[in-house]
Amino acid sequence: MEIRKNGTQPSGKGPAEYFTGTVRIDPLFEAADPARVAGASVTFEPGARTAWHTHPLGQTLIVTAGSGSVQRWGGQIEAVHPGDVIWFPPGEKHWHGASPTTGMTHIAIQERIDGKAVDWLEHVSDDQYQA
Repeated sequence: MEIRKNGTQPSGKGPAEYFTGTVRIDPLFEAADPARVAGASVTFEPGARTAWHTHPLGQTLIVTAGSGSVQRWGGQIEAVHPGDVIWFPPGEKHWHGASPTTGMTHIAIQERIDGKAVDWLEHVSDDQYQA
């Protein structure tokens, strides 16, 4: 058994190459091999968002606070709120983030394969975000 006490893992800033706006990433867990799962709490300030990306084994998001948006490539932008659970299948191109006026926090859970959990792509343009 392992207990990770709240506040023992430092917060990180979402890197500008993968995020637009102010994003804080708080690591929650990363299972040791042979397990592959990892999770983090991610907080987006209003207007902040990820770049387009995919996950080789998919991703689950659990919205815990605020108001946000998610979109898969070719789909409509969908509003999300606390308690909503979003599943992106393996390889599905998508983005997620806060609404233009309200911050949003979600727990992101994904698995690694061959050491990789995400493939980052191009930034979401302002036009795409506001569509």
